[in-house]
Amino acid sequence: MDITTMIGMLLEGFGTTIQIFVLTLVGSIPLAVPIALARMSKFGPLRTLARIYISIMRGTPLMLQMFAIYFAPYYVFGIELTPDSKWQACIVAFIVNYAAYFAEIYRSGIQSIPRGQYEAAEVLGYSRAQTFVRIVLPQVVKRILPSMGNEVITLVKDTSLAFAIGVAEMFSTAKALVASQVSMVPFAISAVFYWIFNFLVEVVIGRLEKKLDYYHD
Repeated sequence: MDITTMIGMLLEGFGTTIQIFVLTLVGSIPLAVPIALARMSKFGPLRTLARIYISIMRGTPLMLQMFAIYFAPYYVFGIELTPDSKWQACIVAFIVNYAAYFAEIYRSGIQSIPRGQYEAAEVLGYSRAQTFVRIVLPQVVKRILPSMGNEVITLVKDTSLAFAIGVAEMFSTAKALVASQVSMVPFAISAVFYWIFNFLVEVVIGRLEKKLDYYHD
């Protein structure tokens, strides 16, 4: 098999990798907001529940979570698996896993804002919503951006774990090509694709950081 054909097959798998990446961010970034708020809640049971959720998601392997979500409907509820079950389990596992990480990043960012800023805003007549949107949020976004960027870059690489439940993303395609062609070239090509993708993510995050550089701690 020539290099052009290999690249074409890997690009097809890379399309699935991008889908996993985008859907995970679209689902996990907003889901992390209520989880972070629950984690900071003054209502004890809700705060404890959020802590347990975050602890489980961060303390167990993502691959194991995918297996659990994929097989649980059949073994626990007797629901027959469908051809779409692998894809659905993959996306759900990635979203709930990364939402836990993002929630902790949000929480740390919000709690890093000095209490005095809230009190000053109250003296100036700002409502709680205005204080958060106009004063707290811009600072939180700037502070959490590097941590968020690290998680996003990790996500790019973690998409390769989808092969564990049979989702045909780029890494699984590369594995199949290596086995059939008895060559490490597919792995080398896929490594270049991953690096280029991460490089582009780094560029975007870097530009966002510069854009927010108007605020200095």
